Parts: sequence; C-alpha cells; structure tokens
Amino acid sequence: MTQALVATPQDTTLTTTTDPRILALVDMVLNDLQSERTKRDYRRALNDFMAWYAASGHTALSKAVVNAYKTQLQAQAMGVASINQRLSAIRKLAREAADNGLIDDRAAQGITNVVGIAQRGQRAGNWLTAAEAESLINAPDDTTLKGKRDRALLAVMVGCGLRRDELARLTRAHIQQREGRWVIVDLIGKRAKLRSVPMAAWIKSLIDTWTDAAGMGAGPVFAYVTRGPAGKVLGEVTSTQSIMRAVSKYGADIGQPELRPHDLRRTFAKLAHAAGAPLEQIRINLGHESLTTTQKYLGSELDYQSAPSDLIKLTVRMRA
Repeated sequence: MTQALVATPQDTTLTTTTDPRILALVDMVLNDLQSERTKRDYRRALNDFMAWYAASGHTALSKAVVNAYKTQLQAQAMGVASINQRLSAIRKLAREAADNGLIDDRAAQGITNVVGIAQRGQRAGNWLTAAEAESLINAPDDTTLKGKRDRALLAVMVGCGLRRDELARLTRAHIQQREGRWVIVDLIGKRAKLRSVPMAAWIKSLIDTWTDAAGMGAGPVFAYVTRGPAGKVLGEVTSTQSIMRAVSKYGADIGQPELRPHDLRRTFAKLAHAAGAPLEQIRINLGHESLTTTQKYLGSELDYQSAPSDLIKLTVRMRA
C-alpha cells in the first residue's frame, strides 16, 4: 500500500500519505479476520478505496464520500457481493480509525451507517448428488500418501460442511469424543464464532488412515505433501489454495470441472437435509447466524425434481 488516509483527532480533514499509523490501522483490520482469503480481499478493497480517494481529491472521510464510492462501484457494474464486501472493509477501517483517534466518532458512525446493496433473488449455486459425492471422495489414489490425505480432506468437507480456511486450521486437538462419538470441538469460524461439529465414524476412519500413514502427531490434521508416488510430508500446513486445487482436480475427474470448496459445504447441507436432518441442526453445524442463510444453501424455494416446466405437456415436432 503506497497511500493511506490520515486525519487529526480535532477534525476529519484527510490527506494522502504513507503515515505508518494508517498502515498499522489496516493491519489491525486484517488481524481481526480469521480467513486468509477474507484478509486478502479486504486488503485489496482498502487499497482500491484509498487509491480512488486520492485520485478524487477528497479531503474528509465521511458517509457522503463512502456513498459516492459505492455509486462509482455500481457504475462499473461490479457484482453486489463484491460491492458489499468492499463496503464492509471500509466500515471496519472507519471503526478502527475512530478507536485510534484518526477520525471522530461522529464521522465513523456515519460511515458505519452506509447500507449495502440488497441482493435480489438468489444464486442457484452448485452441489453434488449422493452418488457424485461418493465418486469425489473415492477419486484420489489411496495407494499414495497424497491420495490418503485428499480422501480425508474431501470427506471432512462433504461430511462436516467445513469452510476451506477452517479445514486448513483443523488440528488433532479439535477432534475429541463427546457422548460416545467423534466431534470437531471449539472450531473458530467466521466472525470468530465458536462451534462444534459432529463427525461420522467413516470420516474419522479416513482421517486416521491418512494420519497413521503420514506419522502425524499433534498439530494440524492436514499437512502439505509433495507430489509423486513417494510423496513426503512437510511441516507446512495445507494452504487454502492447495485445498482449492484439490477440489478442482477431483471435481474434474468426476465430470465437475467447475466444482469449488464452497460447493461441498452446500453439498453437506443438501445431503443432510435430504436424509432427514433437522434444518436447525444443519444451521448449527454450518455456523450460520440465520436460518434464512441455511435455506439459501438448500435452494429451498426451488424444486428441481418437480419443476413447473415439467408440467407443461406439449407435442413438439423434433427435427434431426
């Protein structure tokens, strides 16, 4: 970051500078986040906002300025989710700036009150059927060390619904016995929220197969494995990018080249719901604040099996 915003505590006049206080402020914003991906996205959002602020010649950080920036993003036809994430990063920056005396509380409150853009409708999303989920988990070559790791990794994603950054941070200490069954205990998720996730015996079995073969002790469940038949386990934790690549690779192997980690989280919700799991329990497992969010994962409003299109019976001549 080459430019930043500075204000005196007495007013909200801002200038562009490389003041180390603001660089430290951005770090405070990022350090409060759990997900490495979110950290990366917030850093980009703040860099872009500061560059726009400097180029636009603004001298005071205020609600009006942030609303002007929102209008600019909309004019660029940026997606609703992207705009809302950028606004969230700016709100967080404003709160930190106020806490550190760089802008006054009134200005910070105004920026906090900038509303995001309402998402109309909902994305269809993507998920696997039960048969496809089985094929995915069985796709890695379990005669290799990497294949054993990847089978366990995919099993936890499909069977427990973890986010990929949660998977990367999963440790042996998280997996404990509760009431005679295995549970991922006190997992720190989005917004630093703690939750525990029950784990089916078959998932624990695949984890044990991998960790026994790799000689894993205490610490992260999933470590980095070098490629090749004689793969070696390195001390590095599996990165979220490695998880993304693994899902994409095995997704392509089963005819789903666009498969992404979040699709497996959605698959967990869909398969659990289809098998009769209560919606509230699925919500708790996923760590959603709202039941509405869980319902969006399930696509509850749209019935793919009995669609209106199927009920329209017409005789149509088909040409070869």
